[in-house]
Amino acid sequence: MVASEAAPFAKTGGLADVVGSLPFELKKQGGEVRVIMPKYSTISWELREQISHKCYFYVDLGWRHIYCGIEQGEYNGVIYYFVDNEAYFKRDRLYGYEDDCERFAYFCKAVLEAIPRLDFVPDVIHCHDWQTGMVPVLLEAHYRYKEMYCGIVTAFTIHNLRYQGIYGIEEFKDWFGLEDYYFTQDKLEFYQGASFMKGGLVYSKVIITVSNTYANEIKTSYYGEDLNGLLNARGKDLHGIINGIDYVEYNPKKDKVIYQTYSKSNLAGKAVNKAALQKDLGLTVKEDLPMIGIISRLVDQKGLDLIACVLEELLEEELQLVVLGVGDDKYENLFQWAQRRYANKLSANIKFDNNLAHKIYAGSDFFLMPSLFEPCGLGQLISLRYGTLPIVRETGGLKDTVSSYNELTGRGNGFTFTNYNAHDMLHTIKRALTIYKRKTVRNKLIKAAMSCDYSWQNSAKQYMELYCSMKPEMFGVEEMNAISQEKDVAVTLE
Repeated sequence: MVASEAAPFAKTGGLADVVGSLPFELKKQGGEVRVIMPKYSTISWELREQISHKCYFYVDLGWRHIYCGIEQGEYNGVIYYFVDNEAYFKRDRLYGYEDDCERFAYFCKAVLEAIPRLDFVPDVIHCHDWQTGMVPVLLEAHYRYKEMYCGIVTAFTIHNLRYQGIYGIEEFKDWFGLEDYYFTQDKLEFYQGASFMKGGLVYSKVIITVSNTYANEIKTSYYGEDLNGLLNARGKDLHGIINGIDYVEYNPKKDKVIYQTYSKSNLAGKAVNKAALQKDLGLTVKEDLPMIGIISRLVDQKGLDLIACVLEELLEEELQLVVLGVGDDKYENLFQWAQRRYANKLSANIKFDNNLAHKIYAGSDFFLMPSLFEPCGLGQLISLRYGTLPIVRETGGLKDTVSSYNELTGRGNGFTFTNYNAHDMLHTIKRALTIYKRKTVRNKLIKAAMSCDYSWQNSAKQYMELYCSMKPEMFGVEEMNAISQEKDVAVTLE
């Protein structure tokens, strides 16, 4: 697996959680999995002490002849390789630099140059997001003729189609030594530029995204970010596999961070968590006052413009609102202003704080996530695990994982709305508040939420099946027959 970040080594978002958890589950199911990523200076010293130097070589990036060290560590039984170059990766943050294009061009090429030096030749190279999109292109352009590379197949996962790594064609020619042949509309060219993401989409054998609904949405012009034509053309190779979450880290039965553990069969601890959280955040301590949690990047994509539109109307209701996250100044300032005005009803925590996040998941009654688009979403999966009922818009992974409470059938695990409209959202929140007053129904919904299984085990089975279909010679005939007849069989890589 090739990625620009992986937990616990480096993380800015859900990509790191996926690459930090999925390899471990694949290994449990019989796969031999290695991960390669940049060696950032932000990796903690505790983890850096477990990383050792393996080898070094030089990468030719156009006219440049650049040092590349490969270091190796292990986490959860999975081997991680780190591409070491201080000029590119010894920085205060992972992204957001003017030379990001050159940094990840170097990374893509370093990945392929490293393979002969790793004592591990992969059957599948699985690339994640735009920063790795040129690996499949370079494999076909410069490495496929070499014996060690000729049997490798590639998969590419879209975690968020909006971020595509678009730069100038001349820059691509400089970094990668590619001829004009590669810069046509059916290959890398993208509105007179060139795109890392498009390279991955065109040259990978299969394309994966992180929910079934998002896989269908990105084929439309509304969600397709100008790549919907290509994604429709490759529709038979496009697969949606929902992400999972780490059921060890997120486990209300054993979570050492929250105030008191609890379970589906004993919900008493949830009320304890709520009261302690109210006290710690300076809110009115009142058990029957519903609490809504928001843990999010404070940006338009996450539906913050909807919340801003009706925030004062929302805070007129009998409820409390707890916000955790950072993002656009306009939203940070809005919540800080609202906290001053509604001191006993709103707590604005403008920061990253994993411990506080766990406490909000455990202590809140509802979790609000009204995204404009959401490839998968992890927040709603964690909230379900903690019995905190999600209120979401029906898009992407939110639609695939949250079903709205149906009063006729009694089924559901949360509350949803369809249109991207602030008052539709507000109406859904008010409906949830009405249901909250019916304690028997509320507890039934909580237990339904906590009964959902969004661990990595199920998703990893789907990945194993997909890898098998990409390269069936990795498996014996008996295993292939078993997989086609029984979806739940565990297949061991030979």
